[in-house]
Amino acid sequence: MREKIVIRYALLLLQLFQSSNKIITSFKTMTYFWTGYLDYEFVRHALVAGSLAAVLGAIVGYFVVLRHVGFAVHALAHIGFTGAAGAAIFGMSALNGMLALAVIAGIVMGAIGERLQRSDVAIGMVLSAALGVGMLFLSLYQGFSGQATSILFGNIFGVTSEQVMQMFFLFLITMTLLLIGSRRLLFASLHPDLAEARGISLTWLSIGFMFLIAVASQVVGILLVFALVIGPASIATRLTHCFWSGFLGSIIIALVTVWSGIFLACYTNWPPSFWITGILFLGYLIAGIIKK
Repeated sequence: MREKIVIRYALLLLQLFQSSNKIITSFKTMTYFWTGYLDYEFVRHALVAGSLAAVLGAIVGYFVVLRHVGFAVHALAHIGFTGAAGAAIFGMSALNGMLALAVIAGIVMGAIGERLQRSDVAIGMVLSAALGVGMLFLSLYQGFSGQATSILFGNIFGVTSEQVMQMFFLFLITMTLLLIGSRRLLFASLHPDLAEARGISLTWLSIGFMFLIAVASQVVGILLVFALVIGPASIATRLTHCFWSGFLGSIIIALVTVWSGIFLACYTNWPPSFWITGILFLGYLIAGIIKK
């Protein structure tokens, strides 16, 4: 009787061992398959640029959601396209042109202050006009307009090493400014009346914040900026009730989304923008179901 029990246990252990070997082999094969894409330089550049965009977009986006200025962020991103197209006409860098015009627009929006939340119609008209002017600039440009259009459609696989360095420089500037003014910004976002009563200038704070959004939008890209700035923060605020848990959750969601989108784009040959926005939209729906 004991011998039969021992034999049964031995056979069971053997089956478990064989099953674990199959699982380990499958995991190694899958890991090698996905990490094989890292041999390509454009994938490595995309991961670095996407990570910078994800972290910065999630951090700035959390304050955007708290301040309810999501549509203004969307407008800033498209206004930047006009700057990129205009820079192409004069033979300048599209990224520099986009940054310059977005910063100017961000400062003007910041000067409007708290009225920005109630100016959706005006922002929509400015957005439409900016896109029209951008298309005019593209039609007047006689050369190859791929640089401007790639910024519009967010071709993250087309990022060069020079652009990665420029993005990293903008990332450091934005993060430094955020660290300096994060306490006042959080206080003014949650309790604007009390912050103004304590002598904090809401106008200058709003100008500074919109300037940060303008810089951040150039790191993220035009069409992806609204997804990466609004998406992770919106999902995190639905799932959490604490500032720090939502703040860190927003960063994690953004990073996982961007990395997944890039690898899925490599596997399917579909645009990474589709995967990134699709994952965020699905996550937003799931977060809404969980919240209910």
